Amino acid sequence: MKYQFSQTPVDVPPVSTKYREIKTSIPAQETLKVLLDLKIYESRSMHGQLPIVWDRAEDFQVYDACGNCWIDFTSTIFVTNAGHANPQITAALQKTINNKLLHTYTFAHEIRAQFLKKLIEITPDQYEKAFLLSAGTEATECAVKLMRMHGQTISPTKLGIISFQGAMHGRTMGAEMLKGDPSQSEWIGYRDPNMHHLPFPYPWTAKNSFDKIYDWAKHFGEDMRALKVKGLNFDDIAGFMVESYLGWGAIFYPVAYIKALVDFAKEHDCLVTFDEIQGGFGRTGKLFVYQHYDVEPDLLCLGKALSGSLPLSAVVGSQKIMDLPEFGSMSSTHSANPLCCAAGLANLEVIETWNLVEESARKGEILHHSLNVLKEKYSARISYIFGKGLLAGIIFKHPKTGKPDGLFASRICEKAMQKGLLLVHTGRESIKIGPPLTIPDEVLEEGLDVIDEAIAETIQNSK
Repeated sequence: MKYQFSQTPVDVPPVSTKYREIKTSIPAQETLKVLLDLKIYESRSMHGQLPIVWDRAEDFQVYDACGNCWIDFTSTIFVTNAGHANPQITAALQKTINNKLLHTYTFAHEIRAQFLKKLIEITPDQYEKAFLLSAGTEATECAVKLMRMHGQTISPTKLGIISFQGAMHGRTMGAEMLKGDPSQSEWIGYRDPNMHHLPFPYPWTAKNSFDKIYDWAKHFGEDMRALKVKGLNFDDIAGFMVESYLGWGAIFYPVAYIKALVDFAKEHDCLVTFDEIQGGFGRTGKLFVYQHYDVEPDLLCLGKALSGSLPLSAVVGSQKIMDLPEFGSMSSTHSANPLCCAAGLANLEVIETWNLVEESARKGEILHHSLNVLKEKYSARISYIFGKGLLAGIIFKHPKTGKPDGLFASRICEKAMQKGLLLVHTGRESIKIGPPLTIPDEVLEEGLDVIDEAIAETIQNSK
């Protein structure tokens, strides 16, 4: 069972800085009714986050109704790259509401056309058209459909999809199958025989090798041959689904591995899709994560920070691929919703005009320098620092056994919350960090100081 944060109020030392304020017990006594109502009326599958009740969020700060204020290092799991309640996004939403245009199904509206034009303009030239949806998991399902439709233009048996074990692509049926984690998809009752999984190329693979320079391209070839031994015909592969980095730890692939994958795909007439839902739109210091690998995927799955607020996702690709489905054959009730498109358009304009991609890269140097200092300071507890730009994953280990220590990571999240900092609780041996790209340098540094304090106090309390 995953770690469950206590909802019993705890008296904690007060905090009062320019950017943080903790003046009550945590969680605040006055918010317990909300937590209790959720416990009674809502499925427990929705629960597990830090037990604070959000009242409002602005830019890089989150407030409850009791006067407490947190620095946000989560961006609500990498949605609010342009900051919470960005004034340009909220103004665009207000204008649309005042115009009394809240829903159109797939009937045309001007904001939809403006948003799609902007989206295609800011993406690299190979991406010519988009299909809009509401959630990231819908986007990955759509990409699977497009890859298989493309495969069937070549051969009726070209249906195979290859993804990576442990990757996260959503929670709908196809997305769950893409994960390659049988324990997460037992409820489905069967396995898609045309979905195959590669082991993720963790960096410690090379560390444990006797080779002075590890050959990641060769490693990819060996992984593919292992699938061939199990009966996979390479000519039956329709495409690869690549989570741009392994979500739970912000772990990037070796560049040579991805280059070998893309070369293989070209050789065998199959497509490559990058799932950019967690990492797109500046999070890693580039507009899209795949640009760190110097490759050109055929399809991109986009979501989360696409709108900076409301439910909006997309698949983008060439006209040839995007127009494979028959005229009028794909639609979604809420996709291309006027409010979502208005938010998306304003969000893209903010990311561009505020230079948030460049800011992410610059601030990322501050973030990763400080985290690597912490890694040296707490070498008995921190095994790895991963990520790029304003994305980071801290991987924790037990000081005696060296094994992953998920309980320690959860307790650090809890301690940081009590001090006025919100971190991404993964439920594993990792903590993820992803503040809004608008966060000022001094606030970023203050949050990093809180992490230092939280680690030190958690170590002390563990003795």
